Amino acid sequence: MEIDSKSWKILECLQHDARLSLTELARAVDMSVPAVSERVKRLEESGVIQGYHARLAPQKAGYTLSAMVGITVAQPYKKKLLDILSAMPEVMECHHVTGADSYLFRLLARDVAHLEALVARVNHLGETRTSIILSTPISQQALRQPR
Repeated sequence: MEIDSKSWKILECLQHDARLSLTELARAVDMSVPAVSERVKRLEESGVIQGYHARLAPQKAGYTLSAMVGITVAQPYKKKLLDILSAMPEVMECHHVTGADSYLFRLLARDVAHLEALVARVNHLGETRTSIILSTPISQQALRQPR
């Protein structure tokens, strides 16, 4: 789907505050409510907008650590690894990557002991490398129109 500048403005507004009413959104992008409604509907139907979510603060939910774990896994164990990771609520995302690691995943933990226990669930499947995230100077940014 080709996304024009008006639709990009709508997307930027919704990424900033997905709870905007259509009236507020129309005012922000200087369009009529029906026009904005139609564009949002098209963006949803085409899969550009995949959902609306609450953004949570892991620290407030008891997760004091965040870590990136790289793992090198032999082909026969890849499905097993993904099954285990999918069942772990602490795993926020997992990426199949190039380079030394087969997968790179980010997880949350209550403390170092919890982190160690989480990594232990998968380290029998391959060699792991764990990096505790000290801070996140650039958090998940809004997707913006390419220049």
